[in-house]
Amino acid sequence: MAENFDENGYWDKIKKFGKQAGKEVIEKSLWLYYALQEPETPAWAKTVIYGALAYFILPADAIPDTIPVVGFIDDLGALAAAVSTVALYINDNVKEKAAKKLSDWFE
Repeated sequence: MAENFDENGYWDKIKKFGKQAGKEVIEKSLWLYYALQEPETPAWAKTVIYGALAYFILPADAIPDTIPVVGFIDDLGALAAAVSTVALYINDNVKEKAAKKLSDWFE
């Protein structure tokens, strides 16, 4: 699954669509991204995270991201499902890193 995730593609998508996607979508994606980097996150959880982040950066998905307002609903669903599955590995350190990055973009 890791081969389907492109880190540069992830950051490019956030830079291009971050404001349009909204704070909640970006926050969930950042939680997953930073949880992926934690050494205590097990391989099964990383597989879930890679899948959700790969779906997030796909240019063609169930609802195209270019559709205003609803374009990121499917992405949010995939990210939220992954977050609930790996919630144990989204620790305070992960949330702090995400909050810092969010404040750079949204405040």
